[in-house]
Amino acid sequence: MADSLPLFPLQAVLLPGANLPLHIFEPRYRQLTLDLVTGTLPDRRFGVVALRPSMDNEVTDLGQLRAIGCSAALREAKRLPDGRFDIVTTGDRRFRLLDLDTTSAPYLMGTVEWVPDADQPMTAADAVSMLAKAARSAHRRYCTAAWQREDWNEPDEDIDACELAHALAADCLLSLDDRQRLLEETRPLHRLRMVGQLLNREAGILSALRAVPAPPTEFGTPISLN
Repeated sequence: MADSLPLFPLQAVLLPGANLPLHIFEPRYRQLTLDLVTGTLPDRRFGVVALRPSMDNEVTDLGQLRAIGCSAALREAKRLPDGRFDIVTTGDRRFRLLDLDTTSAPYLMGTVEWVPDADQPMTAADAVSMLAKAARSAHRRYCTAAWQREDWNEPDEDIDACELAHALAADCLLSLDDRQRLLEETRPLHRLRMVGQLLNREAGILSALRAVPAPPTEFGTPISLN
């Protein structure tokens, strides 16, 4: 069943379960935030969808956006004296963007359908456990190469295998295309294998370059993406 969802196009990919702080300054997105805070929009949710490379500044058609995005739940909102906002959101559910409405609201509205994970085939528990351990090992290798030990944490041991890949990738600095691939992958075990391969690759690059990104604690400060 299709739903209507306000959209926030970004040069970023939001994954389910990942936190995304934003600094809201553009008038249309100030209005979006107001509508979320006041309950004019239900559920305090909007859609984050990645922009495709384009020479156009305004989004006017579906071809400028990736087909799959992720809904964001508003967790915190701080209004600044000049009307800007600092907000914190958390990724929730994947959606496929079906249609775009550029006129009925000050901000973009999209017609979306939700994209659940595919049914998992019957797989031996030992095989799932081995795949999860391999992905966690790749995450530790990446984080050890990138940051000081106090700057990162491992996902809880009891996290569901369907959610583990997104949790491992949440704070790692993967490219937009890599994160989009993870977002679009609906087979949980394939997603686990993919995140392990990506993080092992990135760990190898970091070790070879002897250069490290900013620690994930730096992501706590809201960033300007609008």
